[in-house]
Amino acid sequence: MKAIFSLLIASMMLFSANSYAAEEEEVVADEYAYFAFEPDITTNYITPGKKVGFIRLTMEVMVKNPNDLMIVEHHAPLLRAAIVEVLGQQTAEKVKSASGKQEIRELCLETLNDLLKQETGKKLIVRLLFTKYIHH
Repeated sequence: MKAIFSLLIASMMLFSANSYAAEEEEVVADEYAYFAFEPDITTNYITPGKKVGFIRLTMEVMVKNPNDLMIVEHHAPLLRAAIVEVLGQQTAEKVKSASGKQEIRELCLETLNDLLKQETGKKLIVRLLFTKYIHH
């Protein structure tokens, strides 16, 4: 009787492990990858008066499929120029505030995905991260 009970428990554990492994495979189906824009992006932004403000940042974008990295890398010069343009249009108040930084990040993400949609037919970037953000 103990042998049958042990066999039953072992088979339940094996079934449970197999279903857990299947769930793990489903979760891992999206293999995110990152592309870093190098070197840092540096540009001026709008300031009141005669002062010149600048912003320097390091930026990475996350794509859902590692195969999309080659596409993003191919279009990196266009994407980088768009980021410089977006940053150059920002006000000092926006650049220096936490909420403004978030708005700029979202605007950059939207701008890059719009450009990629024009160039490739699809929006490839899932998330955009500022890994360094310095302003003066």
